[in-house]
Amino acid sequence: MAGQPLITVEAALARITGALTPVGVEWVNIAQAHGRVLAEAVTSQRTQPPFAVSAMDGYAVRANDVAKVPAKLTVIGQAPAGGAFTGTVGPGQAVRIFTGGPVPMGADTIVIQENTEALQYLDGNQVTVTQPAVAGKHIRAEGLDFRTGDVMLAAGRRLGARDVALAAAMNVPWLLVRRRPRIALLATGDELVRPGEAIGPHQIVSSNALGLAAMIAACGGEAIDLGIARDDREELRAMALGARGADMLITLGGASVGDHDLVQSVLGEAGLKVDFWKVAMRPGKPLIFGHMGQTPMLGLPGNPVSSMVCGLLFVRPAIAALLGETGGGNTTRAAILGAGMAQNDNRQDYVRASLSPDGIATPFPVQDSAMLSSLAKAGCLIIRPPHAPAAKAGDTVPVLRLEGD
Repeated sequence: MAGQPLITVEAALARITGALTPVGVEWVNIAQAHGRVLAEAVTSQRTQPPFAVSAMDGYAVRANDVAKVPAKLTVIGQAPAGGAFTGTVGPGQAVRIFTGGPVPMGADTIVIQENTEALQYLDGNQVTVTQPAVAGKHIRAEGLDFRTGDVMLAAGRRLGARDVALAAAMNVPWLLVRRRPRIALLATGDELVRPGEAIGPHQIVSSNALGLAAMIAACGGEAIDLGIARDDREELRAMALGARGADMLITLGGASVGDHDLVQSVLGEAGLKVDFWKVAMRPGKPLIFGHMGQTPMLGLPGNPVSSMVCGLLFVRPAIAALLGETGGGNTTRAAILGAGMAQNDNRQDYVRASLSPDGIATPFPVQDSAMLSSLAKAGCLIIRPPHAPAAKAGDTVPVLRLEGD
């Protein structure tokens, strides 16, 4: 595998997502549905509104009676929200109505209360209309929003707060969604210790697994922490077997060609079939994709920024594919370059940069792949295609925005 040529980011992404099939399904109550991905379309179980209702507080009247103003009308009843006036509005009559109240028979318009003067008399209530109203004014027609049987939410949609509100209004209490994909994470390397553990003189704190676990959770998956495998063939092989039953195994580190980079050789002995290794990108070149039996496997590089950038570019879309999510990939946008950049080489660069509110992306001067602080501060990654010519401040460049996790 050492002589395998580099493949493009686009080709790598296509081969990863193309090899994945959506996970199984489960029913969830609508109260727990936020962030879940629909496994089937959602059909409305009611018509909304179920009858014509008033959009304002005022009076339900006949438009012909208020074509000329002032017009004095007799108030014959009320139509509150949750109630109704069961009679019929006749000539010269009005019904006091409130927002959401059913429009009574005979009425065809609503006069808002600001355009009236209400008077009380011994022989009944009257209202004087001071502004004319045309037929249909301030009336929400039956079915204005949706009707019984309308498909309002498509399969593959990730449910946001507005979608949950819509499903509730459609009277759908249970939703069929994809279960959360189980993603096993295995960090590798003698140099790693967990946060808070005693640190040897030549060790570092393991950050990749926690960062990827947070990303997986934000994408709708469930991270399974297999721990840290030392640079020992038997230990690595044994710990990797913990991924059995998972929907994907992600290893962190050990993906390159050094004497201590054991992932390919050890997992190869355990049945790993490599689809590709090495992507023409920076950071993140030594990326592995293959299968251990039926389990897809991604081997991410060990440098923290490389690992997180590969997570953004490949893990996030992979989870979207496992969820059957439509439009779940990354979206690039245009930004204005805030500082000049040199000509690029044969790898696609993902350059950490600040992003101003007015869309100016300024690359950080140091892009070392071990520097998590600059990734945390970045507002975007500037995408520099292979062999991109030198760019100057003011040029338009594609960026991948780094929004909240």
